[in-house]
Amino acid sequence: MTNSKDLAREIVEGTGTEVEKGRGPSQASQITALARERYELFMSEDGRPYGVKVDGANIALPLRGKAGLRSQLARIYTDAHDGSVPAQSALTDAMVVLEGVAQAADPRQPHVRVARGDGVLVVDLGDADGQCIVIGPDGWRREQRSPVLFRRSGAMKPLPLPLRDGDGLAKLRALLNTDEDGFRLLVAWLVAAFIPDLPHPVLTFRGEQGTGKSYSAKMVIGLVDPSGAPKRTAPRDIKSWATQAFNSWALCLDNVSIIPDWLSDALCRAVTGDGIVDRALYTDDDVVVLEFRRVLAMTTIDAGALAGDLAERLLTIELHTIPDRARREEAELDAAYSDAHAGILASLFDLLADVLRVLPDVQLTERPRMADFARVLAAVDKVKGWDTLESYKATARDAVADVLDGEPFAQAVVALVDRAGPGGIVLTASELLERVPAPDRLPKKWPKDPTRAGGQLKRLAPALRTIGIDVDDSKRGPKPKKQRLYHLTASADRRCETASPASPYDPETDSDQQEEGGRYRGDASGPPATRGDAGNARGDAALFVASPQDTGPDQHGYSRGDAGDAGDAEMHPLSVPAPRTHRTPGQDAEDAPQDARPTTPCARCSRAQWNAEGSPLCLDCRTAA
Repeated sequence: MTNSKDLAREIVEGTGTEVEKGRGPSQASQITALARERYELFMSEDGRPYGVKVDGANIALPLRGKAGLRSQLARIYTDAHDGSVPAQSALTDAMVVLEGVAQAADPRQPHVRVARGDGVLVVDLGDADGQCIVIGPDGWRREQRSPVLFRRSGAMKPLPLPLRDGDGLAKLRALLNTDEDGFRLLVAWLVAAFIPDLPHPVLTFRGEQGTGKSYSAKMVIGLVDPSGAPKRTAPRDIKSWATQAFNSWALCLDNVSIIPDWLSDALCRAVTGDGIVDRALYTDDDVVVLEFRRVLAMTTIDAGALAGDLAERLLTIELHTIPDRARREEAELDAAYSDAHAGILASLFDLLADVLRVLPDVQLTERPRMADFARVLAAVDKVKGWDTLESYKATARDAVADVLDGEPFAQAVVALVDRAGPGGIVLTASELLERVPAPDRLPKKWPKDPTRAGGQLKRLAPALRTIGIDVDDSKRGPKPKKQRLYHLTASADRRCETASPASPYDPETDSDQQEEGGRYRGDASGPPATRGDAGNARGDAALFVASPQDTGPDQHGYSRGDAGDAGDAEMHPLSVPAPRTHRTPGQDAEDAPQDARPTTPCARCSRAQWNAEGSPLCLDCRTAA
């Protein structure tokens, strides 16, 4: 009989049997010994157990699940025991012990596809040998064993070994049907995609049906992170999305038409860095964390259906329609892409090395949204002599404008501000909701109350600022309510852009002719038909000819306050405007002539009415109040 001490030793060693029966160590104990001998066990920073081979590729194998280290240990055990297969229960028992060993080690963080090493960038080629490409300011090279720890997933495929074979970028250019600016932006985005520790804008291929959006996206994802499923449909829930994003460095959502709010927010977080917490399987209170920052792409026909905060994180590449005579079969494209893949990678890595060399000296005078990415674009421009940074800013503005066009409430706010003139408009959320014209059938996102109106205006503020409309909500109204006041103003550039082309408007010099609702405010008290020649005189010129004789050279000059259009130099105006009078020093505002009183935008109705000294409201609004 064995004593209790021997029995305890047998249980610790995993024998599970009595010594006198003559049996050796159990399968579980043997598997545990094999794992501890050949693998280094540790936990990741997000609480997942891994093992990495001591004398092999620097690839972390997960302990949980049937793939990874579990299957490797089963193979090793079978090879060592003449084909004897270990029991599933033995493997399960061994994994429990090994996870406990991993918890005692210092945590480490495995990376996916790309990582930053000691002053260099490392790209995992994804092959069975664990080879990688190391890229630094002095160039790039292949190494047999990665200096940093990577992990793999079933969604990943190997990258080809880069090979300098002519101009790889020219080969890529031949496979795409965008313009030169779009191609250069795409190249810069690809270079930044191999830099892991910065937010990357969502690459968006946009175009009509038949422009090759899906194939272009498949090629681009294949250059960065090849996958068996490079194009994916929109996930059904946040857990499904987190699983996809956790197991790939780059992924693409194909044929996006409408993105639900939760997915729009998830994409924004994935750009800047995200973490999803979920309950661990077969537990009540244990959790697992999926942390990731990813390189994303999508294809769409209409970007106006996207949310504004996501639109600010887009880099849009417009694809041209492919004529039928120039369309190529997919098999032909696949062959051309396969032949060019290695050369394209080599050219991208050459450019990335040059970017890493100049990047420390690049400083931006203005930092737009996604400033880290913008700095990489500036470095690409410095190396190649391109202008990708300005192109990126322009595409970002266009994307935001498209999104605003798709939101009726935003359009109503923009129209209200454009009618307000240089001083803008100051009002509460309740007044804003009253002032904007509501459609007969309210859209889904139309705010139902002042609280939602203020919140939506706050959400739209970055997008509005992009198109030249500033939203300032830092001030409060008078006591006792002290309501939040929203000051909405259009920039001078926007006022010039939205001014009527028939009514030249200079926001700096035309103090007497300030635009309001597409007209001039020179004589705001009269109806539009009697406002003199400060309006559009082109219609008058079309009806009345000055004289059948030729006019002299001195008649071709014109005064902006007199006609507003050069056509009046040869045609009679309908009326002669009365000279504008001005208040003399010491004259009271109430005693001054109506057209001599200073006109400023009313804080409530925004019309160009006379305001008493110190009052933000016009006479009409003060009387109504």
